[in-house]
Amino acid sequence: MKKKNPNPIDVHVGNRVRMRRMLIGMSQEKLGERLGLTFQQIQKYEKGANRISASRLFQMAQILGVPVQFFFEDLPQQATEEEGGFGETREQTAIMDFLGSSEGLQLNRYFAQIKDARIRRSIIDLVRSLTQSESN
Repeated sequence: MKKKNPNPIDVHVGNRVRMRRMLIGMSQEKLGERLGLTFQQIQKYEKGANRISASRLFQMAQILGVPVQFFFEDLPQQATEEEGGFGETREQTAIMDFLGSSEGLQLNRYFAQIKDARIRRSIIDLVRSLTQSESN
């Protein structure tokens, strides 16, 4: 039997759940506990393997302190038949994957805490120079 790929919208919503949960420092276990679920069920939701019902999404929004529409923000509007999913480039997909990762969330959280614009610009310049030296 062929394994069914998750729906791209379910994956997007799951990524947004994971991103918000991690931004507020909540574990999968704690979110599951508040919802009356196991952490494994939260993992399945976050991967898009299981679809989140409307009532469950509403509960998650309340627990995570966001409006329900938060989970649908930045949702690409059109899917392309060629790519079999959203019309995102590989670079966009890689960026979204990184932003949803633990390292991406940590980097964003700490970077946002830097108040001095010159320091933020210096960090961007440093990262750019590091990537350029790796590609040479």
